[in-house]
Amino acid sequence: MDVLISAFHMVFSLDVLGVILLGSAFGLFVGATPGLSATMAVALLVPVTFFLSPVAAIGAIVSCSAMSIFAGDIPGALLRIPGTPASAAYMRELDALNRMGRLDLALGTSMMVAVIGGLIGTAILVLAAPQLAEVALLFSTYEYFWLALLGLSCATLVAGRDRLKGTVSLLLGLFLTMIGLDVTTGLPRYTFGSIDLQAGVSLIAVMIGAFAVAEILRSAQYPLITPQKPARAGLSILRGQGRNIWTHKGAVVRGSLIGTLIGALPGAGADIAAWIAYAISQKFSKKADNYGKGEPEAIAGAASANNAALSGSYVPALVFGIPGDSITAIVVGVLVLKGIQPGPMVFITSPDLVNAIYIVFVLANLLIIPLGLLAIIGGRQLLGMRMGKLYPSILLLCILGTFATNNALFDLWTLAAVGVLVWILEANDYPAAPLVLGLVLGRVVEENFMSSMIKADGNLLAFFERPIAGVLGVITLLVWLAPPALVLLRRLSGRGSANPNTIANEGKS
Repeated sequence: MDVLISAFHMVFSLDVLGVILLGSAFGLFVGATPGLSATMAVALLVPVTFFLSPVAAIGAIVSCSAMSIFAGDIPGALLRIPGTPASAAYMRELDALNRMGRLDLALGTSMMVAVIGGLIGTAILVLAAPQLAEVALLFSTYEYFWLALLGLSCATLVAGRDRLKGTVSLLLGLFLTMIGLDVTTGLPRYTFGSIDLQAGVSLIAVMIGAFAVAEILRSAQYPLITPQKPARAGLSILRGQGRNIWTHKGAVVRGSLIGTLIGALPGAGADIAAWIAYAISQKFSKKADNYGKGEPEAIAGAASANNAALSGSYVPALVFGIPGDSITAIVVGVLVLKGIQPGPMVFITSPDLVNAIYIVFVLANLLIIPLGLLAIIGGRQLLGMRMGKLYPSILLLCILGTFATNNALFDLWTLAAVGVLVWILEANDYPAAPLVLGLVLGRVVEENFMSSMIKADGNLLAFFERPIAGVLGVITLLVWLAPPALVLLRRLSGRGSANPNTIANEGKS
């Protein structure tokens, strides 16, 4: 109890609370700006943390990252442009609800499940951190390969009605991951002698090009039309959310658990968690046909996984000092600079600090509600601008965000090329989401497959010999093989049932 009281004293001081509030506001701005990811927001805060206490430094990072992950949903709903890669998984739902005049339902659901997901993830972090960390350490390249391959099956769910066109889009994304140096041999592939292409294709440039630039090009076809303000969204966002969340409680809890588990796996993160949670939510949903058309349950399942994954990523970071993602890698570095070594001993030597981190997580997630409301109201007013001012401003932010990622001029050419490509694809009903998903997971699949093959000396059975890898492998194969097998069985059974009638008719004739 004394440790908990000490932790509350450490957090509830004016300087720490002020830093948390400022970090949240900064994360809100960065997350709502296309191209500026949560990782970039945290990285920009690192120089500031040199002058802060350990609790204030962690508070700034946690609040900034939690807020920026939610803030990515705001431009996704208002402009059909996801602010962060994690928001891309369910952007179609946000946009569809906005077009139906239900912006309050779209962003209200997103905001509330982000808070709930973050709190559930924090609760799991507090209660089961050591156990989750042990599971995370059991994952090798075999398990990561199957997990990423299972994530690619999401492409069949985000592809829309035409699965073939979705598959083509996915293959384009996978091809983009092949550009650059081979992960095993280091030899250049599809670089055409360009030094810039040896580093591969930037995910941020592709994502902004696919969603932002393509959307701007679509809007440019109608230059005389002024964008209509979205439906009024203010405090009314909170109205009826209790009933809405209760209706979709299964999707929220499932998404939060999935997000926490995937977040606890080193290298996974909120991006993969959102896609997998969206796919699993659709599999278990009674309204699966409504997904992609503005289904609140889809938002509840995927958006809750985003913030839960953030909490889950701190499990291996705190328990073993192993970063769960790029954000916690920065956190580990900051703690080391402050003279605190993350790992099992931190729970013994600095229990008040660990409890203070838990409290910061709760505060950071609760702050999403008031600050998120202000951002949504401000974003709606922003859309009152004339198209001639609005879209050039968005394009400028996209260019700045893309360039700031790697300080590479070549990324701007990638941005333009992908934007035009996706504009042409979507004009012919080829979806953009599978392309981005293929780019996110393609490199993970390739790297872990090649590493596993080297370790197994080419023995494919090694992919099923480990218990977790075997289970994931069987599940993945079932997901990929079950649909065509069911179609084949239906055709065979249909032929079998038709044969007696055919024989009877032939006898009568």
